[in-house]
Amino acid sequence: MLHKTQKTDIDHHRQKFMHKIYQHMNNIALSRKLTILYVFCVLLPLVVTDSIVLYIVMNDQYTKQQHAMENEANAIQYSLTNSIDYAAATAKQIYMNEYIERYLNREYASALAYVEAYQEFVKTTLFKGGAGMDNTIITMYADNPTIVKGGEFSQLSVIENTNWYQSFKESGQDELLYFYYDNEKSPAVEPKRKIMFLKKLDFFSGKRCDKFLKIELDYSNMVRGLVKLGYEFPVYICQGDRVLLANDGHSSISQDFESFCMADQVGVCKEMNLYGSELQVYILEPDVDVLRNIWMNMPLIALLILTNAILPWRLMRELNRSLTVRIEQLSQVFDKVEDEELSRINEISGNDEIGRLMENYNRMAERTNDLIQTVYKDRIREQEMDIARQSAELLALHSQINPHFLFNALESIRMHCILRNEPEIAEMVEKLAVMERQNVDWATDTVEIGKEMEFVEAYLGLQKYRFGEKLSYELDVDKECENIRIPKLTVVTFVENACIHGIENKTTQGWIFVRIYFENYSDRKELCIEIEDTGSGMDEDAQQRLLDTMQNASIDRLKEKGRVGMVNACLRLKMVTENQAKFVLESEKGVGTMVQIRIPYGAEKEK
Repeated sequence: MLHKTQKTDIDHHRQKFMHKIYQHMNNIALSRKLTILYVFCVLLPLVVTDSIVLYIVMNDQYTKQQHAMENEANAIQYSLTNSIDYAAATAKQIYMNEYIERYLNREYASALAYVEAYQEFVKTTLFKGGAGMDNTIITMYADNPTIVKGGEFSQLSVIENTNWYQSFKESGQDELLYFYYDNEKSPAVEPKRKIMFLKKLDFFSGKRCDKFLKIELDYSNMVRGLVKLGYEFPVYICQGDRVLLANDGHSSISQDFESFCMADQVGVCKEMNLYGSELQVYILEPDVDVLRNIWMNMPLIALLILTNAILPWRLMRELNRSLTVRIEQLSQVFDKVEDEELSRINEISGNDEIGRLMENYNRMAERTNDLIQTVYKDRIREQEMDIARQSAELLALHSQINPHFLFNALESIRMHCILRNEPEIAEMVEKLAVMERQNVDWATDTVEIGKEMEFVEAYLGLQKYRFGEKLSYELDVDKECENIRIPKLTVVTFVENACIHGIENKTTQGWIFVRIYFENYSDRKELCIEIEDTGSGMDEDAQQRLLDTMQNASIDRLKEKGRVGMVNACLRLKMVTENQAKFVLESEKGVGTMVQIRIPYGAEKEK
C-alpha cells in the first residue's frame, strides 16, 4: 500500500512538472520555438554525432598506432635477441671446444714454442677470430704465464683489474651481456662504447687453469643496423636510465651513455632479460602537432561548419519569417473582430496553406460584411420589429461563432508548433483551410446533417493532430437523418466542448462518440443527437449549472463569460425549432459526459 502511495505521489509530481514545462512553452514566441527546435534538433545532435565520430576516428587511429608500436617493439626485441644469440652460440662452441681447452692449458717452453703451437692450432682448427661476424673481436684469457699476449689469446692477469671484469665477477654469473664505456686507457687510447659477451670457460673438469672468453661486438654496426631498419617510431634500448642504443642518429661511440629523460613520451615498453642484463625497449609516441593539423585542415573544417550549421540556420530563419510574419498578420486582423466590420488582409503572399487560409479569410470577411449590411438594411426596410430582432440576434451569433472557431483552430496551430516538428504545421493549416471553406458561406444558418458531420469529422481530425493517441472518436449517423437541416455548427460546438473540457484535462486515452438517429413513439417521432465523451466528467453541481445554461440559453447569457459556444448553439436550436428542442445532460466525475438533444420531427426548419 505504501509503495502504491509513493508511486502515485511520483506520478503527481511528474505531471505537475510536465504541466509547468508545457505552460512555459506556451508562453514562448513562435520564432523562439523554431530557434529552440534548430538548436536541439539540428545543431546539438550534429555536434554530438560529429564528436562521437571524431572520437571513434581518433580512438581507431590511436589503436592502430599502439598496434604498430607493439609490432615495432617485438621486431626490435627479436632482432636484438637474434644478434646476441649469434654471439652466444659462438661462445658456446668455444666453451665446448676440446682443442681450445688443451691449447690454453698447455705449458710452453718458450715464446717460440708458443708461436709454433699457435700456428699449428690455427692450421688444424681453422679458427678465425671473428667467427664469421663483421668487426667482432674474440679474445680468450687464461691464467697461463707461458702464453704470449697477442691475437685471440692473452693472459688473464691483463684484465683482472679492469672494471668490466670486476663487474662480471660481482654478478656471480657464468655468462653476461655487458654494455661498457671504456675510458680506462684514456687519453692514450680514445674512449668508446663497447658491447661485450663475457663467459667463463669451465666446461672441462680436472686440474686446469682459469680461462675466460670475451666477444666484443661492433657497437657502431649495431647502431647503424637499428637506424637502417627504418622504424616508424623513435626507438630507445635502455638499461636502467642509460640509453644503450637508439635510432635517433645522434649517438656517438666516443661519448658516454646518455640518460633517458623521455619517460612521459613512452608509448610502448618491452622488458627483456638478455643473458643476465635487464633491458628495456622504449617506443616513443610520435610528436603530433594538433594545432598544425587543425590549421592544415581549416578549409575542410570551415566547409563542414558552413554546410552543417550556417546553411541550416539561414534556412531556418527564412522559414521562421515565412511562418511568423503571415501568422502575425492573421492575428492582427482577428484582433479587430470587435469592430463593426471584419478587416481584410491587404497583401497576401504565398500559395501554401497559410496563404490559402488568408484568402479564405478575406472571402469570409467580404461575405460576412455583405451579410451584416444586407441584414441591417432588411431590418430597416422590410421586417417587423420581432422578426428584425431575431435577425439581428442571428447576425450577432454569426459574427461571434466564426471568430470563435478561428481562434480555437489557430490555437491548435500554436500548440503544434511546440509539440511537433515543423512539417506538421502545413497539414494542420490545410485542415483549417478545409474547415474555413465549409464555414465561410453564411448565406443561410442551417445545414444538412450530412454536411455538418463532414465538418465535425474535419474538426476531430484536426484535434487528432493535437492530442495524438490520446483522442479517438466514432461517428454514427442514420442514413435517413443525413438530409435533415439543423443550425450550422451546432454539433461541432458540443464536440468541441467534449474535447476541451472532457479529453484535454484527462491524462489517459479518451473517446468521443457522436450518434444521430430517429426515435419512434406511438404518437410522435423525434430526432436524437447524442455527443458522448469518456473524459474527466463533472460533479452534480457543475452538471446542474451547465444544464440550466443550456435549457435557458438567451442573448443576455451570451454576454456572460464562459461556454459562449454552447449557449450560442442551444439558443439557435431553440429559435429554429420554436423552442421545442430539449436538452438532456448526464455526467459522472472521472467517467465522462453525455449530451442529448431531442427535436420533434418536423419542428426543425430552415431559417
